[in-house]
Amino acid sequence: MLKNKKILLGITGGIAAYKAVDLASKLTKMGAEVKTIMTAHACEFVGPITFKSITHQPVITKMFNTNADIEHISLADWADIVVIAPATANIIGKTASGIADDLLSSTIMATTAPVLFVPAMNIHMYENPIVQENITKLSNFGYFFMEPQFGNLACGYEGKGRYPENEEIIFHIETYLNYKKELAGKNVLVTAGASREGIDPMRFISNYSSGKMGLALARAAHIRGAKVKFIHSSIRVNIPKYLDSIKAVSAEEMHRAVLKEYPNSDITFMTAAVADYTPAKPSKQKIKKSDDLNLELKRTKDILAELGGKKTKDQILVGFAAESENIKENALNKIKKKNLDFICANNLNVSGKDDTEILVLDKGKEIKLNGNKFSVAHQIIDTILNSTKK
Repeated sequence: MLKNKKILLGITGGIAAYKAVDLASKLTKMGAEVKTIMTAHACEFVGPITFKSITHQPVITKMFNTNADIEHISLADWADIVVIAPATANIIGKTASGIADDLLSSTIMATTAPVLFVPAMNIHMYENPIVQENITKLSNFGYFFMEPQFGNLACGYEGKGRYPENEEIIFHIETYLNYKKELAGKNVLVTAGASREGIDPMRFISNYSSGKMGLALARAAHIRGAKVKFIHSSIRVNIPKYLDSIKAVSAEEMHRAVLKEYPNSDITFMTAAVADYTPAKPSKQKIKKSDDLNLELKRTKDILAELGGKKTKDQILVGFAAESENIKENALNKIKKKNLDFICANNLNVSGKDDTEILVLDKGKEIKLNGNKFSVAHQIIDTILNSTKK
């Protein structure tokens, strides 16, 4: 998603400036063309030669030089996106006030490309009402912001203000290169992962679902402005701290959690692989070895069908079906039987992989999607949004 994209990286004077070196490296390895502007204070933390060596592109530190180009204009025109990482309270305040007194602030003023600020600072600075007012003001003007992480800060405090993970910054960059916050004001519910049905305190029945597709949808929806509720069973990927997540390990726990949250949801993605059967009488003690172990299983509640029966005309319900054969036929049967608006069907061969192929069906048409799961998540969201516009 970043190959041949032109990314202008702005580095300001915060201790987290050293972490932007890794960001520049990752972006470059992904095929992006990265140029860097460093403020005078940023150069006190990291040398410009470091970024030049990694990106193999110019690093500009001064407003005026001997080049013929007016650099704050040429760089502003060149960039597909401008990323300020780390973004100090100073650069946020200057931008909000329309101040353009150095190369970086002047370039931000001149660009028509998307601008993403990645704040990183002391917790009290970040929570200062002036800083929060500036962030709100710029957000209303269409500038993008990531939330800093909660954790130990360089100043010795603990709280919200920590520089986010570079992988998460890249997900935001990939999104804002192509999308705005079309889901602002929407409540989105996403389920993900493989349920675990206890046999005894040691053993359980589960499946191979990784939870990657569900997390990709939750992440994409959040970045595009939605208020996301992420209900997950066992998953093989790390959940970003900015997601409001609920752990629901068993089918019964998933049923309770989903039924509680569903009435408030505008769009629901049911990607979780919920067990169809659960042990009828799980043992409270570990079962000792024997020649054979016979399990009596009982049917779990069909959460998706129950949601389909409760769905209002304003709600969108999206089911997922992993099949090994007759993919389209089985999916069409499921969409009608469970009163779904869309169903996303895929072959079990791609289960757990980073790339996927998905067939999106509604009651009248089909769309084939493919790519990495984050890209496909955006495509699924686009399919739904485009359908609802008609």
